[in-house]
Amino acid sequence: MTDQRRLSELEFIALTAMLFATIAFSIDAMLPALTVMGEELSPADPERATLVVGIFVLGMGIGTFFAGPLSDAFGRKPVILGGYVLYTIGAVMAATASSLESVLAGRLIQGLAVAGPRIAALAMVRDLYSGERMASISSYSMMIFVLVPAVAPLIGQQIMIAFGWRAIFVSFVLFAIVIGTWLATRQPETLQRENRVPISARAMGNAVVECLSNRVFRFSVTVLTLTFAGLFALISSVQPIYAESFGAAETFPYWFAGSALLAIPGNFLNGRLVLRYGMRLLVKSAVLGHLVMTILMLGLLLSGNMTILTFFIYSTSFMFSMSFVFPNLTALSMEPMGHIAGLAASVNGAISTILAAALAIPIGLAFDGTPRAVLIGTFIGLAISYALMLKLGPRPANEA
Repeated sequence: MTDQRRLSELEFIALTAMLFATIAFSIDAMLPALTVMGEELSPADPERATLVVGIFVLGMGIGTFFAGPLSDAFGRKPVILGGYVLYTIGAVMAATASSLESVLAGRLIQGLAVAGPRIAALAMVRDLYSGERMASISSYSMMIFVLVPAVAPLIGQQIMIAFGWRAIFVSFVLFAIVIGTWLATRQPETLQRENRVPISARAMGNAVVECLSNRVFRFSVTVLTLTFAGLFALISSVQPIYAESFGAAETFPYWFAGSALLAIPGNFLNGRLVLRYGMRLLVKSAVLGHLVMTILMLGLLLSGNMTILTFFIYSTSFMFSMSFVFPNLTALSMEPMGHIAGLAASVNGAISTILAAALAIPIGLAFDGTPRAVLIGTFIGLAISYALMLKLGPRPANEA
């Protein structure tokens, strides 16, 4: 694609940020509605409403495995736009559902669909930029993206107050139409036909085997899965916790926004510290730090001294520590996979997301009106993760 056909950098950054933001908006805008949905659609078992988050994440993990190869074979725009069409169908299904099971079916479809914008948008950046310029564009896009979790619950709550929880799914449809139209009319295809690669089941299978045969990849993805599971469990239960443990259903979006905003500096700090201390040390330190915080929080819960402020501090520290865990583990797992980077990224994303969702769903279902299940599940995951990082050890000199 010639430079004359490119969008300006500013518009391209804004567009890719909104493509990435589809995931955060789809999850976080739903959080204020979980309690109401549980009471309306599953009154005998209201905690099942937490599945609205878990099923979406599970679908996204499954879709991630296929989105990369599909975008390499057919181009970035068809996969993104096709994903938005499927995403809209899932949103309409959920909005018109008469049972929680039907809502979950729609959410599963939405999760499968959102893998298109998630993966193909990253590939689009890679098509147009490389090296430090690519890193810069991605960083600016992520700076916009990380603001979405801070405002999405507020948007979802206001929509629910004005029109009911079903209208949140209508907002997803509108979001998909706006962003999809923007992409379709303004952004040219970035992968030319001569550079497209046919889908190969053998290549995908070989990539899975090679990835899982590599020790660094296995350890990194396992720790990534366990920490992802804790985060997904927290997100799926955080609104019911604020509502039932602290009677703060109406102010929940403000607490959540505060946590999201206060965690943002972690991304910038990680970018500076990783060059000095390395990925493995930062991951190990972040996991240990949050493990200690989780133990302290369990002590407060068991002693009856937990308050909304201490839970807010814990939630914020969780998000902050993950700023050091997720990017470093992703990069660490990809280090030995440069020759199959695209397929390895799909394998990494699919395995970690699917297994994390599978672990987070039962934690959400065990919700008892307190953070107990989240804290216990997170403690187990972090303890195993820290042991694995110790076993992985520092980077060998021959890998430098």
